[in-house]
Amino acid sequence: MPRMRAVQVKNANGPFELVEREIPTPAAGQVLIKVQACGICHSDAFTKMGAFPGITFPRVPGHEVVGVIDKVGERVPNWKPGQRVGVGWHGGHCGHCPSCRHGDFITCANGQIPGITYDGGYADYMIAPFEALAAIPDDLQAAEAAPLLCAGITTYNALRNGGIRAGDTVAVLGIGGLGHLGVQFAAKMGCRTVAIARGADKGPLARKLGAHHYFDSTTQDVATELNKLGGARVILSTVTNSQAVSAVLGGLAVDGKMIVVGASPDPIEVSPFLLIGGRRAIQGWPSGTSTDSEETLAFSALANIRPMIETMPLERAAEAYERMMSGAARFRMVITTGQ
Repeated sequence: MPRMRAVQVKNANGPFELVEREIPTPAAGQVLIKVQACGICHSDAFTKMGAFPGITFPRVPGHEVVGVIDKVGERVPNWKPGQRVGVGWHGGHCGHCPSCRHGDFITCANGQIPGITYDGGYADYMIAPFEALAAIPDDLQAAEAAPLLCAGITTYNALRNGGIRAGDTVAVLGIGGLGHLGVQFAAKMGCRTVAIARGADKGPLARKLGAHHYFDSTTQDVATELNKLGGARVILSTVTNSQAVSAVLGGLAVDGKMIVVGASPDPIEVSPFLLIGGRRAIQGWPSGTSTDSEETLAFSALANIRPMIETMPLERAAEAYERMMSGAARFRMVITTGQ
């Protein structure tokens, strides 16, 4: 049987292992993808630590996958071998839970996630259900498309569903793996874009990404500065520091909304008077479906939005993971297979 390389985690908190496996065969409703690139996301830690409910081992991580369809199983409509495809956080849905019956597939009660509920993209090949596939535009290279399938779709989808219009003031809290894409999306959507981060040194990068204003949260009262601009229609929070989120809520305009996409276990503190008096809101936003991924990729290609990436070959996946998790990478790590 043909063999492939895969980087697996054998048990919770275990090391990454480069192993050889048989190339799997797609069942009905599935496709076999020849992986070309897979982004490393902070959520891959769920796999590494065994921290996601129901996860089983050994498991191959990776949910920012770009490649080419190699084989198609029975009862797979439309998709053909040779097509460029990607798979993101949305790795399939059941079709029968209450959310699915309302067409809200990303909140499926039985939703699948590549690299968590089934083997992901830290490998030469992977299996995915056809409903998880997103077409990749020709204008995007595999390595630069990969982070758009999680970091990209999360920020783009949150913004476009946040009620903003061209000319609105949108602030992006944090200029990391998510935030550096959020700034680009907000600016290309025609919004007056404010980037917020720690340190004056990030200002030039923020402006290069398209920000019209940059606020240094270590030396400026960000809420006051936002109010000088009339307040933010949307603040997109990409950070994992809940205190930083709480500190900027006062900069929301009337009817303004804080959209949280950066995860932290710590509570966000907010005065009810702030929410009630100005009809302000705090909302979370989860990734998106395969169709949302396609639209994110298409807009990114159209508007020339790209993630800032570093690449490493598959056999150095453990090193790439550590570089991403330590914060040494700016801004996304992508492993490549050379296929």
